[in-house]
Amino acid sequence: MRTRHVLLAVVVTAIWGINFSVIKIGLESVDPFLLAGVRFALCAFPAVLFVRRPAVPWRYLAGYGLVFGVGLWGVVNLGVEAGLSAGLASLVLQLSAFLTIFLGAAVFRERLTRNQLYGTAVALSGLACVFFLTDGSVSAAGIALVVLGAFSWSTANVLLKKAAPDDVLAFLVWSCVFSPVPLFLLDLAVHGTSGYTGLASALDLTAVASILFQAYPTTLFAYGVWNWLLKEYPVSTVAPLSLLVPVFGVLGSVVIFDEALPALKVVSGLLIVLGLVISLYGTRLTAALRNSLQEAEA
Repeated sequence: MRTRHVLLAVVVTAIWGINFSVIKIGLESVDPFLLAGVRFALCAFPAVLFVRRPAVPWRYLAGYGLVFGVGLWGVVNLGVEAGLSAGLASLVLQLSAFLTIFLGAAVFRERLTRNQLYGTAVALSGLACVFFLTDGSVSAAGIALVVLGAFSWSTANVLLKKAAPDDVLAFLVWSCVFSPVPLFLLDLAVHGTSGYTGLASALDLTAVASILFQAYPTTLFAYGVWNWLLKEYPVSTVAPLSLLVPVFGVLGSVVIFDEALPALKVVSGLLIVLGLVISLYGTRLTAALRNSLQEAEA
């Protein structure tokens, strides 16, 4: 990847990381599925009235909208509500990076490099540390739900790659049309009418700011950039960059919610970053080291 594109991806991951704390703030007053439903309704409307529909089959738009809106963010919201901290939710969700690499290899026959496998192993060891935390920020139900969200994210990445839209922002806007109604129906099924009857009073300035941040910087801008990167580069190259999300996610949660930061959590984050470095730059670093050794011997 070009350096400027790597830097752009880092900005995206910072927005995504902070977004987990923003979600938790919104969940203090709005139901999980309802929060996601309003978010994606704002992503779709009124933009869909001004953005031309991308030249891709409807099944890709509908499939991406359902998997991304409901399977990913509806479920992640539910996981945070179930007791998983914002920082750890951002960490567990990074399972999607590895799932995307292997799904990409299976669907698109992208070659997996040895360093990608090594990097995956190192980062997975960091994720495994989460299960040994005892600071009250871990919830079994929350972990299970966010793991399901990770699988949905990897599936959404593959759907996007198969759709190969010319305009990734238009694809995102039009796919979001298919997210709100299922989310609203799920909220009705889970919580009844209470979320709707209390929505007007729940939408204070903080809740509105949370929803707007999720809809515009997080979704339309960040996912628009991310989806463009997926179109320009192999899935196995772009996906590992999402491992930076938990770094920003944990830092955001520490600053906003004063989340505890024990040594084990720090080790977990460092292992994930190390896995990212190995996966993305291992081949280049190995070649540079080999050249340096050859020059020294000469």
